[in-house]
Amino acid sequence: MVSPEEDIPLSDLQLRVATGGRAPTGGIAVRRMPGSVRVSKDSAGGKITVGDLLGNGSCPSYDKNDSDHWNNEIPHVLGVLASCSLDDYRKDITKIVEEYFNTGDVALAVSDLRDLGSEQYHHYFVKKLISMAMDRHDKEKEMASVLLSSLYADLLSSSKINEGFMMLLESADDLAVDILDAVDVLALFIARAVVDEILPPIFVTRTRELLPESSKGYQVLKTVEKSYLSAPHHAEVVERRWGGSTHVTVDEVKMKISDLLREYIDSGDIAEACRCIRELGLPFFHHEVVKRALILIMEIPASEPYILNLLKVAAEECLISSNQMMKGFSRLADSLDDLTLDVPSAKGLFDVIVTRATSEGWLDPLSRNSAVAVEEYKNEHVDKIRHFKEESVNIIHEYFLSDDIPELIRSLEELAAPEYNPVFLKKLITLAMDRKNREKEMASVLLSALSMELFSSDDIMSGFVMLLDSADDTSLDILDASNELALFLARAVTDDVLVPLNLDDINEKLRPNSSGIETVRMARVLVSARHSGERILRCWGGGTGWAVEDAKDKITKLLEEFAIGGDLAEACQCIRDLGMPFFNHEVVKKALVMAMEKQNDGILALLQECFGEGLITITQMAKGFSRVRDGLDDLTLDIPNAEEKFGGYVDHARKHGWLLPSFI
Repeated sequence: MVSPEEDIPLSDLQLRVATGGRAPTGGIAVRRMPGSVRVSKDSAGGKITVGDLLGNGSCPSYDKNDSDHWNNEIPHVLGVLASCSLDDYRKDITKIVEEYFNTGDVALAVSDLRDLGSEQYHHYFVKKLISMAMDRHDKEKEMASVLLSSLYADLLSSSKINEGFMMLLESADDLAVDILDAVDVLALFIARAVVDEILPPIFVTRTRELLPESSKGYQVLKTVEKSYLSAPHHAEVVERRWGGSTHVTVDEVKMKISDLLREYIDSGDIAEACRCIRELGLPFFHHEVVKRALILIMEIPASEPYILNLLKVAAEECLISSNQMMKGFSRLADSLDDLTLDVPSAKGLFDVIVTRATSEGWLDPLSRNSAVAVEEYKNEHVDKIRHFKEESVNIIHEYFLSDDIPELIRSLEELAAPEYNPVFLKKLITLAMDRKNREKEMASVLLSALSMELFSSDDIMSGFVMLLDSADDTSLDILDASNELALFLARAVTDDVLVPLNLDDINEKLRPNSSGIETVRMARVLVSARHSGERILRCWGGGTGWAVEDAKDKITKLLEEFAIGGDLAEACQCIRDLGMPFFNHEVVKKALVMAMEKQNDGILALLQECFGEGLITITQMAKGFSRVRDGLDDLTLDIPNAEEKFGGYVDHARKHGWLLPSFI
């Protein structure tokens, strides 16, 4: 208990709730946000009140002497305060956006958002910025895109940007009421985000699968694909759609940084180099200057004295802040393994540079500790990587013998090393290339399954980049390696594991004039050929090739036939014949939606039978229910009682053991 006179910061109160009054030990840690309130006790009235401090009478008050009531109700008080804090955040970001549209000052907007804190709410900033720009002129739309690109390099994580755009798509129907061309404008914002590399291209494909076809959000994503990203020279068209006079892409900034550093090495004019860095007008992106400068030292050893002198002067003149300097060094430390492939002495040079920079005082000693920690971490985990590779080979060999995808997925999950997913992909395809067509077909089918269950699109692209980088070595053992890799790439696109634009992303990461560039070109030719889909699916003569859309169609048809005929045994056999137990969550999802649409709860009998036979696991069942739950808002537009029906289905599933009692 606290004394009546004590004024408790909300952050302290939350820590006491989380840790029992003790110092936190890695549990819940809550930062105090700008504008947050304080909970105080009124000694005169013996009440603890928060409503008056929040400027309203809606928050409850509690008797200080009723400790049980107070302790039990703390979570409720904190919930009220959290919602109030979100309201304050929304008001503050509206002011930031309005001021930015008036001044055009990117640095000020970045600074204001950083000072505001509340990173957990940043997806609301993405939504607010774009929704406000959508109802304004092209100038503001262009400014909004520029600000998003700028923030992505500093404050906004990719997950928050994805979440913000997802919220916009979900509210597209509401936006269209006030903004007549909302579909086209929002489509252009998403296309611009993809071109600016702040949204991955796969976002469009995967998000479309989560939206009902009748929704405006679905129309937006179709417009993105058909009208923008698939158009010739789409990047230039999208960038200049709103005039683009104020826009500088991230790639253009990186190019400017590289040019100014090379010009500085040639001229030695440090004042001119500092002026060019200043003229970039992007102080929050100076970590890129540091990183590229350090890489230049490793690529051109003769540039070392010039570059180190420039960084030292930039730090002393506060042109590059200590935080940006640390970030630049840390980013290079994280990519040293890749750099070592081109510059074998990179790690040794980096250690020398860090030691000199800290001794001369222009790099915080903490940076050196951080960099050393990164290296120590990597050295400590060499054994883990070696163990992962050995286990991967065993798992892949077992899969080629058993053709058991669920077992392979379980084995991978037990390894608990998702950071090495690209290594597994490389090993899988390398082993398959040296075997018969059956194993090649199995590898492609497995890759489709992994893309749904475990692997992100970044994992898959990184794996292919590793394969293509080592293609010259692979061709020494496998004569037709280049053609085989092109087929694997084309098959990944056909199976929706990658989208065609991912081939461009992979191409950009390869060394110029390498054999990998030619392999990617071959894959493009294969994908663009007439009737390419069917040919690529059968490229190894396999009968197991399938596309995601085909699988979904088959599931829909078998459910419709069951709804008409009611033959449980036949329906279960059809599900078995699909041969995709890792995709059974789609059966669950479509069965639940069909039951709602047709008002035919008898379809649930199929799920009961599948669960009883072990055909659909509890994990796949929970995943299917979760996907329906996540799309309830959209379903309610077509099925008004969808939420009520879903609640009944969940209760039914819990009662019969399909779902755990903990399912929410």
